[in-house]
Amino acid sequence: MGNIVAIVGRPNVGKSTLFNRMIQRREAIVDSVAGVTRDRNYGKSEWNGKEFSVIDTGGYVKGSDDVFEGEIRKQVELAIDEADVILFIVDVEEGITPMDDEVAKLLRKVTKPVILGVNKVDNAMREKDAIEFYNLGLGDYVTFASTSGSGTGELLDALIDAFPEKPEPTQEEIALPRFAVVGRPNAGKSSIINALIGEDRYIVTDIAGTTRDAIDTKFNRFGFDFNLVDTAGIRRKAKVKEDLEFYSVMRSVRAIENADVCILVIDATRGFESQDQNIFWLAEKNRKGVVIVVNKWDLVEKDTMSTRDYEAKIRKEIEPFTDVPIIFTSATTKQRLLKALETAVGVFESRKQRIPTSKFNEYMLKIIEHMPPPALKGKYVKIKYCMQLPTPVPQFVFFANLPQYVKEPYKRFLENKIREKWDYSGVPMDIYIREK
Repeated sequence: MGNIVAIVGRPNVGKSTLFNRMIQRREAIVDSVAGVTRDRNYGKSEWNGKEFSVIDTGGYVKGSDDVFEGEIRKQVELAIDEADVILFIVDVEEGITPMDDEVAKLLRKVTKPVILGVNKVDNAMREKDAIEFYNLGLGDYVTFASTSGSGTGELLDALIDAFPEKPEPTQEEIALPRFAVVGRPNAGKSSIINALIGEDRYIVTDIAGTTRDAIDTKFNRFGFDFNLVDTAGIRRKAKVKEDLEFYSVMRSVRAIENADVCILVIDATRGFESQDQNIFWLAEKNRKGVVIVVNKWDLVEKDTMSTRDYEAKIRKEIEPFTDVPIIFTSATTKQRLLKALETAVGVFESRKQRIPTSKFNEYMLKIIEHMPPPALKGKYVKIKYCMQLPTPVPQFVFFANLPQYVKEPYKRFLENKIREKWDYSGVPMDIYIREK
């Protein structure tokens, strides 16, 4: 299971630049991951063979102490609650500010690892100035310069060393699929979980060893056997005044990290809103299976076309990854809840299916022969061989003489042809073109 790092600190200390450097993208932060809201950003990073998630909690101060109390404290506490390691960034040019002191007060109370990073240290004089930050009471610090990249290697080394040791999953846990119930607050996640678990608590066995508090619950009812990774109901809520948008992203990141299939619950009375889309793209970017469950369908006024029209609107919002099951349910009446579980199991089975190379070539090469990649600059692309890679998620490689000329539209064409032949509904996949 991946670790989660939360970058905290006041604005203009270089969190955004560091975030971009860690996820190795030059794009503006608002575009770093499709769907995540403008001022809260999520990305994947890797250092020395260890992969982890990074959350930037920046952009939350509008300029007054009242806003600081109302926004910074909530978001830093949420970050502390969900992250494995806290990366607290300060600015050597400005020294310790009152806002730095406030964040440090919160961090001194936590038991999780806190890495103090002093940014903009790019010469010997500033190394001396950084000594001031011992006054924050957080122990040693790491100096770096996010703009030039100087010292970021040492910062990442410290980060990796601070990751908590996590027990290896048992064979039973590996064998069982892990389903995460995710979505915005008040979409009905708790009601669905309670309806599935029922009153007979003996069917639930807590599995220790993922994070503080049990995040996995073994579910064996109605002929199903899987681990339920939840973001509501079973696990205690954070003792903070919740910024609902940020809260749902933070909890969803944790649950998505620990899941094979994400059951995204949306409120039928509110429609597929931007935050639903945010969480959907978090799951897609992590290459998790996805089932969309439209809850509270019993509260919607319907006609003969309601289901079709509602489904069409959702698929429009999630383009181009539209091959996703959409189930209309009601936790109150328990309508189609079992159907949602059956679908999630089906997505899990599809996600791990392996296509024999001979069958894959026999099918795909005929299609490619009839519809080859478009010629570019008078040069013709020839694909002679393809195969599925031995990876946990579906990845396919096509070997071509001029792979650089195969563009995204043709990759989507290949993906659609694969989906027409084999059931990968709800499963993201990767298409690679390599030189033969």
